[in-house]
Amino acid sequence: MRIVTVPEEQKFLLELLETVREEGAILQTTDGQQFVLLVLEDWQGFDVGESDDFEQEVKATSENQALMALLAQRRTQEKRISLADVKKQLGLS
Repeated sequence: MRIVTVPEEQKFLLELLETVREEGAILQTTDGQQFVLLVLEDWQGFDVGESDDFEQEVKATSENQALMALLAQRRTQEKRISLADVKKQLGLS
């Protein structure tokens, strides 16, 4: 995923991001495409490589101890939202 830094001259975007900080937003283009914009608090990215070989990517991912620890910790969390509930909240069928 690419990181884009918003320059201070982009007042509209900075105000939008300030709004999103509170509750998130769904951005919609005039042709109906929708994008979810959320604050990623405590977000961690994990680099597993850029191989075109899927088996190699799976192996690299499973050997990433930090990622595996994060996934194990997340499995113990009780609060989960089903895909059906997410679709319902977003107004998708």
